Amino acid sequence: MIIVDARGLLCPEPVVRTQRAVKDGPSELIVLVDAEAAKENVTRFAASRGYHVALKQEGADYTLSLSRA
Repeated sequence: MIIVDARGLLCPEPVVRTQRAVKDGPSELIVLVDAEAAKENVTRFAASRGYHVALKQEGADYTLSLSRA
């Protein structure tokens, strides 16, 4: 399982790191972010690449579970 920890990073870095992680087309990965804008941007990017995004929030942190159908 690939885990991208983008907490504490300003946009566009969370999306850039997610782009690198999906480059080889993994079927599942986890992206950790701690900003609303990063959550929205990564979700939008993942959906554009055919990933389903399941979101879980714990305090200020978001866990985005990306998977292909």
